[in-house]
Amino acid sequence: MSTLDLTRPIAATGQWVISLLASTGELANFLLRLFRELPPGLRYVRLIIEQCSYIGVGSMPLVILTSVFVGAVAALQTGYQFQGAIPLIYVGTVVAKSVVIELGPVLTSLVVGARVSASIAAEIGSMKVTEQIDALDTLAIRPIRYLAVPRFVAALIMMPVLVVFADAIALLGGMAVAVTRVGITANTFTRGMRLMFEVNDIYGGLIKAFVFGGVIAISGCFFGFATRGGAEGVGASTRQAVVASCVMILVADYFLAEVIFRLIFPVK
Repeated sequence: MSTLDLTRPIAATGQWVISLLASTGELANFLLRLFRELPPGLRYVRLIIEQCSYIGVGSMPLVILTSVFVGAVAALQTGYQFQGAIPLIYVGTVVAKSVVIELGPVLTSLVVGARVSASIAAEIGSMKVTEQIDALDTLAIRPIRYLAVPRFVAALIMMPVLVVFADAIALLGGMAVAVTRVGITANTFTRGMRLMFEVNDIYGGLIKAFVFGGVIAISGCFFGFATRGGAEGVGASTRQAVVASCVMILVADYFLAEVIFRLIFPVK
């Protein structure tokens, strides 16, 4: 193999590292500007309420559909694994714990994040390539304060609300499947839910949802403001926002689990 052939992978790796470092710097700069504009951006109450309606109310059909089947699958699989080995009263325990701590916050954030981050990136990206953001600057309106802050605040507010609904719907779906398919009564399922119930489990799930809401909004806004190259750039930014939000939710989930259930609410 020639020397030129050997240098190609090295050059490609170097370009990838440089691109990663540049993107990290751009993200850090965007976050700094976002948090600096956060206090004055809270005065856009109408915009925040509009975004709350879009993120919360607009996502409810998707959350309901997802949550029903999440709870149903959790109950069905748990009953199958426990059959003949573990008392079926623990089906309710496992379903409640898994839904409240993990399945509810994470899966709800993934499906809502795909919808919301894509929408935010496409909307802001379209404004960027059509020079509407430059027009806001001309009118002395700070684009991050006007566009990013209301979406960020709305996502922080609405994701915990959506997760509360998702948990309740998933538990009802799990109970329905447990009664009709697993063969236990509703009373047995609810008694199992109460066996190892901890209020801290709910708090932990809501903390996760709060952080995931921020991740979703930041992904959409960052890639929206970074859009370049016309309609093709808008499509690329939308794709990148969805991928980044989903990956960061899963990465953040691990570190949040370490912090929440080992440091904040350790098992006694």
